[in-house]
Formats: sequence, C-alpha cells, structure tokens
Amino acid sequence: MFQIGKTIVSEDILEKDFVCNLSKCKGVCCVAGEAGAPLDKQEVEILKEIYPKVKPFLRKEGIQAIEDQGTSIVSDFGELETPLINDSECVYVVFDENNMAKCGIEEAYNEGVVDWKKPISCHLYPIRVKDYSEFAAVNYHKWDICDDACTLGKELKVPVYQFTKEALLRKFGDDWFCELEKIAAEHK
Repeated sequence: MFQIGKTIVSEDILEKDFVCNLSKCKGVCCVAGEAGAPLDKQEVEILKEIYPKVKPFLRKEGIQAIEDQGTSIVSDFGELETPLINDSECVYVVFDENNMAKCGIEEAYNEGVVDWKKPISCHLYPIRVKDYSEFAAVNYHKWDICDDACTLGKELKVPVYQFTKEALLRKFGDDWFCELEKIAAEHK
C-alpha cells in the first residue's frame, strides 16, 4: 500500500494486468453479481436528471424496473446503487446484436445525448474505491468472470492503473495520476 494525498492505494493496481476482453466475457459484469453498480450522492442526482434523455437507449425491461424502483436505490446495507432487473442485470444494460452487454448511459454519451459517461464505479472497474472519513481506499477487485481480462492484460503488459487511466483521471485528477505514474516508475 502507498499513499497519494488522501488516498491509500493498493500496489495491486501497479502489479496486476488487466484489459477488458469483451469478445470473451460479453460484458457479464453488467449482468452478474448480487447488487447494482455503487453510486455516490451526486451520481444519484445525475441519474434523475439525465434519465429522460437516456430512456430511449434502454430496454423495455430496464425502463419498467426504473419506473418501479427509481433511477437508483438504497440497498439493504444502506448503500446507493443502480437498480436491477429481476435481481440480475443492471437496469441500464442493453445488448447489441452479438448479445454483448453494454451500458445504455454510455451509449447515450457516445451519441452526444448526455455529457456523463456512466457511474464512476463502472468506469473504474476493476478498481474499487471505498470512502472513509479521513481517506479513500483504492483497491484492485479480483472477480473470476474477469479472468480473460487478466490474461489479455498480461499478454499486452497493461497494468490495471494504465487500463483505468481515463477513469482515474476523472475520479482523482491530473496531479493525483501524475503522482501515481511516478510511484509506478519507481515500483518497477
């Protein structure tokens, strides 16, 4: 572990390799698991605001689930997250012609309809950030459904922090990421 500002960062994000291999996994991270994507309070408000613009990009099952549950929920553990369809896939997931899961919010973003890409927890994956009162923990999350991403990352020699660069910049900013790159260079 090492510290950058008010974050405690796992060395795994420097040492582990990762590149999403959607041709293998078909985006199963959006349909598997026991909970929706983690959200922060600001993202809850963003989802409410952009929902009318994102709605045309969603499946009828997702729209119905949002109409029933809202654009976000509070879990049994008091956590903010995206709702699920039948306790399975995220309400914002859509499928392309190859049955690959994609984010309907990101599809709207790619079309220029909204200016918010998707929840930061999704953008950062496989990095998970847990906020505490005095600091945030930045950790690598190992999930067996991403084994193909680990294999591809190793083949391409892309560490987790490089794969998630855009999201890390979005979350923590340029100065934080520059410090991370310095630490990564020294770590080698």
